[in-house]
Amino acid sequence: MKTFDRRAVLLAGLGAAGSGLLAGCSADAAGPAAQGGSAPTLVSPSGAAVAAAEKKRHHSGRERRFRLTATAGAVDLGAGKTVRTWSFDGRLPGKELRVTAGDTLVAELANHLPQPTSIHWHGLALRNNMDGVPPVTQRAVAAGGAFTYRFVAETPGTYWFHPHVGVQLDRGLYGPLIVEDPHEPLGYDDEWVVVLDDWLDGVTGTPDQALAALRRGMGPDHGSAPHDGKDGSPGGTGGRGDMGGMQGMGSAGDMPGMPGMAGTDDTFMLMGATSPLLGGDAGDVKYPHYLVNGRVPAAPATYRGKPGRTLRLRIVNAGGDTAFRVALGGHRLTVTHTDGYPVAHEPADALLIGPGERYDALVTLGDGVFPLVALAEGKGAAGLALVRTGSGRAPSATVRPAELNGRIPVASALRAVEGVRLASRRPDVTHRIALTGGMAKYDWALNGRRFDMNAADAHPFTVGSGQRVRLEFVNTTDMWHPMHLHGHTYQLGATGPRKDTVIVLPGSTVTCDFDADNPGRWLIHCHNAYHGESGMMGLLAYDA
Repeated sequence: MKTFDRRAVLLAGLGAAGSGLLAGCSADAAGPAAQGGSAPTLVSPSGAAVAAAEKKRHHSGRERRFRLTATAGAVDLGAGKTVRTWSFDGRLPGKELRVTAGDTLVAELANHLPQPTSIHWHGLALRNNMDGVPPVTQRAVAAGGAFTYRFVAETPGTYWFHPHVGVQLDRGLYGPLIVEDPHEPLGYDDEWVVVLDDWLDGVTGTPDQALAALRRGMGPDHGSAPHDGKDGSPGGTGGRGDMGGMQGMGSAGDMPGMPGMAGTDDTFMLMGATSPLLGGDAGDVKYPHYLVNGRVPAAPATYRGKPGRTLRLRIVNAGGDTAFRVALGGHRLTVTHTDGYPVAHEPADALLIGPGERYDALVTLGDGVFPLVALAEGKGAAGLALVRTGSGRAPSATVRPAELNGRIPVASALRAVEGVRLASRRPDVTHRIALTGGMAKYDWALNGRRFDMNAADAHPFTVGSGQRVRLEFVNTTDMWHPMHLHGHTYQLGATGPRKDTVIVLPGSTVTCDFDADNPGRWLIHCHNAYHGESGMMGLLAYDA
């Protein structure tokens, strides 16, 4: 792995105060030399290489303008549950943004919060200085300030947006972004965007309080023992990867979180949550509610349609710590996309969706009232929405349809369609990225190094423009991690799906390839908000 010691790559050229964008010391150079030698020369987020890549994108010539106001206030979750939280325009989820591939998205963020914030456009291959990651690609938008994001949304698919400051993601600051295909090949009648979330803000405390409690850890006996696959446990290349081959494992009656142990914070820390689908430990955080489209199960969101019509589901997991097992009672799904990219159609009874992942599926609707259940995997609770196409009583808020225990085609079982599959090519550079740390000290990291967003010694994973890059995510921990790469989509194996977020099971290795065709400085991180903020992040940077 190619790394550099004591490199000032993050805070170089922060003098662009008026625009809020990073500016390098020259058009494409990194900042000053750090202690112990000269700094590597890296592409600047606002440099000439980034501007040139943006010009090459397909432009439709249209602009779509939006305004998003980040604000603090009351939000109604239904059933008499009103919480004070942060959201976009007081809505949960935030209003859907919809454009057509090739459109220029222009979104003005007005920050009415008491803290700085930003917007990250999750999953999009966009220009680097619009990626919304302070201080890597821009200055954070100060309280009372504003910033306008402008970029070409070139690739059709299901995406979403959220902040990239602290654990603000685990409040209500998120919404779906749909990039429509002007030549849509799928045949369907209607569409429903479904956003899943785990919720504690304004109920048991705030995400910042939860993070502080988690960082106190839970003692020496939990969650830090590595696996290498030599003792019969899963591990190493050729292990379970991202759950390839596992179908229908686990139970819809998954074990709920057990009472906290001595020395732990019972308010926030979840104990005893387990899932075979996730390789063991299912999560860290105790959530009082699980939401579908911003509503609790006692007052579910309802989609109204007609029997016999084909519905396209676009499902987004906006949760901070939870994988959801999703099924529509009485129906079988056909998976068509994951993370925005098409796959060979695959039948499914249920889907397993980690934080940051998206799945699209088609379903032909029956006649009646049907539960869409989002089981919080391993946590003994669920979110609920309804599909109503005819008369009938709504099911109980605790309904668990049989489909939850049916066929679950996980990511490695899917195949990219030929039009988006990467051409066969040997990697020019391989980065082995060990996922390290544990619950004992809550010291999550990459390659044993906890990332500090504001530090000068970022130790970037460097790549060159035009290279085929291989990432080997090697999970040495006892916890699953949804690993996300900004600004690119990688491919799982030789023919697997194109994705930007993938679940890596304990003791497993997942190998991903991508072409370095979007210059800049991009984060790689665990999309468990608490793992990432505690240090499980890294920087992938292009050589100038």
